[in-house]
Amino acid sequence: MTMSEVAQMTVDFTREAERHRHELRVHCYRLLGSFDEAEDLVQETFLKAWRARDSFEGRSSFRAWLYRIATNACLDVIDRRPAHATTDAMPAADVPWLQPFPDALLDAEPDAEVVARETIELAFLAAVQHLPAKQRAVLVLRDVLGWPANETAALLEDTVPAVNSALQRARVTMRKHLPQRRADWSGGPNPREKAVIRKFVEATERCDVRLMASALREDVTWTMPPDPEWHRGRDAVIAIWSPVMVGPEAFGEWKVIETRANRQPAFAAYARKPGEEHFKPVSLDVLRIEGDEIAEIITFPSDRFPLFGLPETC
Repeated sequence: MTMSEVAQMTVDFTREAERHRHELRVHCYRLLGSFDEAEDLVQETFLKAWRARDSFEGRSSFRAWLYRIATNACLDVIDRRPAHATTDAMPAADVPWLQPFPDALLDAEPDAEVVARETIELAFLAAVQHLPAKQRAVLVLRDVLGWPANETAALLEDTVPAVNSALQRARVTMRKHLPQRRADWSGGPNPREKAVIRKFVEATERCDVRLMASALREDVTWTMPPDPEWHRGRDAVIAIWSPVMVGPEAFGEWKVIETRANRQPAFAAYARKPGEEHFKPVSLDVLRIEGDEIAEIITFPSDRFPLFGLPETC
């Protein structure tokens, strides 16, 4: 094979593989819950596929072949993770590696089913992390991507009965870990959600603790991955937030920039202490809204800001 033929083969392979980058990244993210690991696994998938290109016999589509490589790579990562205790109380608190996924990158995927809201929200992602590796893969392939049982079994090198059994067990676990009132979640940007968002932003920037409390549901939950600690209840959350908003330990002035993550409203919080010129990044809050109230807040560190295209200061 000449150098020009090798070069053309490389170009053709890269072009075909890149067509599936976005959906593979979302697939790996669903399995792992970590955006950074998903990015790495897509690159690893392409590298493994290139090295094994001569073994691709065309019995399945190139896309299915990439999914097989990506899924197995993710299962290897899951198996290498240290065992950790989980609870039924607050799934997000049990997933210290959980990271948000910017909506701007989700929008890069043309297939709406691949990034359907109910299968990319943080509560769903956190619940998936409670499944054993194979059950996790089966659930995502069957219930999220809609793969037939026989194709799922072929990808996982298992039998159809085994895949069906794993799917039933996975569904039982998911029902246990997903919030009970999931049907009441906000269906996306709408007048009611926008009103809650305005209240949250106004309360933060005015350091108005009472207004903030009025935006929270009585049994609201708050977590801060990778910190395993979690808090439930409006009074408990307000008691923790109040000192950074008002009083001698307050961070100072606050500024909020709205964004979206995992098809949910998200907010980049910046603070400026007295005498400082710029607002500096503090955290990224992702909200789950039910009706007219905030039911859940997951706070991520400000190292996520660059991924969302957020400024270093403002």
